[in-house]
Amino acid sequence: MVQIFVTGGTFDKKYNYINGELYFKDTHLPQMLDLGRCTLDIDVKTLMMVDSLEMTDADREIIVHNCRRSTYDNILITHGTDRIVETAKYLAEAHIEGKTIVLTGAMVPYAFGTSSDGFLI
Repeated sequence: MVQIFVTGGTFDKKYNYINGELYFKDTHLPQMLDLGRCTLDIDVKTLMMVDSLEMTDADREIIVHNCRRSTYDNILITHGTDRIVETAKYLAEAHIEGKTIVLTGAMVPYAFGTSSDGFLI
């Protein structure tokens, strides 16, 4: 059993063809898991949809809080790559015992199709 926490980042960005900007709408994780024929028991929960450059310690505290209260021992967190190290340090300093927590990100949004590295989780 795996808990997946979605926090945003490039992983889940979409492209606005009118103004050329990236934005968030919904997470792509359910589609990705279906496409990958995932048969694991997974609980996906969106905590936030933010660019990691805009992530604050208050956002990181939300992540820590949810990791602590999760009933799952294995937690995967999708995260923006720009500030993934800061969040990893924050989680390490929180000393969450008895859980394996993995952070993952992407350099190219999943919505970009085959050019995305997001599907390689």
